[in-house]
Amino acid sequence: MTRNVKRIAVVAGDGIGPEVTREAVRVLELLRATHGVELELQAFDWGAEKFLREGVTLPDGALEMLTREFDAIFAGAFGDPRVPSNKHAEDILLGMRRKLDLYINLRPVRLLDARLTPLRERKIEDVDFVVFRENTEGAYCGAGGFLKRGTQDEIATQEELNTRRGVERIIVAAFEYARKQGRKKVTMADKSNVQRFGGDLWQRVFKEVAVGYAEIEANHQYVDAMAMFMVLNPAQYDVIVTNNLFGDILTDLGAALQGGLGLAASGNIHPGRVSLFEPVHGSAPPLAGKGVANPCGAILTAAMMLEYLGHDAASRAVEVAVRLSINAGETTRDLGGQLSTTEASASICRHIERAAQ
Repeated sequence: MTRNVKRIAVVAGDGIGPEVTREAVRVLELLRATHGVELELQAFDWGAEKFLREGVTLPDGALEMLTREFDAIFAGAFGDPRVPSNKHAEDILLGMRRKLDLYINLRPVRLLDARLTPLRERKIEDVDFVVFRENTEGAYCGAGGFLKRGTQDEIATQEELNTRRGVERIIVAAFEYARKQGRKKVTMADKSNVQRFGGDLWQRVFKEVAVGYAEIEANHQYVDAMAMFMVLNPAQYDVIVTNNLFGDILTDLGAALQGGLGLAASGNIHPGRVSLFEPVHGSAPPLAGKGVANPCGAILTAAMMLEYLGHDAASRAVEVAVRLSINAGETTRDLGGQLSTTEASASICRHIERAAQ
């Protein structure tokens, strides 16, 4: 889309989703005044309430409409105990990821304050890497089934699918990011010593792609070793690329290293197309409506979206403001502060306004 005004579809979702989304939207609206960010936000009520009320997850034609009319999608969280099957969440979230072909799940792992990491004597520069998780294939493709279900002889199969196209494009994306951002190393994680066939494909493609990026160090670690090394020496990582399942696990570990899921942002991206941005923390039903949810993950996710849309200065301003609020102890309780969800986002807004004066 070539117009200056960027159109954003906002889907707040379930649980704490509406609360943290409201605060992220508050920040986006402030940036219109402070940084001249031209955004048009349109809310959609897709989530558990609509599903329980109408039996609708994604309305007919929704994905085509998003592709045609919007530049990005900003989502809160999905999941509600009143929908035990989680059908609505799968249809909405996984539906958008797969059917919009959002093959990059990009997860930054950046420590904003040394007090937040559970690692002893680590500085903020020791935890600063990004993970490129393949987002449309692997173990999450839904292939498999049961034989003799419910009997003593039951067999369950769960298949993992890897295509040459899918593996190559996520690895290329990781190297391209490293080149653009001045990162010096790309590390690929797999379990090719056990998962011989998928692992062999990943190994071969990684080596072939790396040849075209001679200035970037390319190395490999088995995923179990990487989990250990992320704790022992996270400073060794610049860019990590891996499959869907391993990426899911490693990025939650990364979130713990940076201070918890309340700070974790993510983007589901297909470069040049409408892409989906969502905080990592999930819907957290027990916290909903209590005003205690940490809005930082949603606000940092909004910053990722701004960068994707070309508003680099506004994106950096948001991250700086979040960092200053954390440094000042102006946070929700999960980060050691005493503020409510709304008060924490108000602190971030104040720091943005002060810097813009």
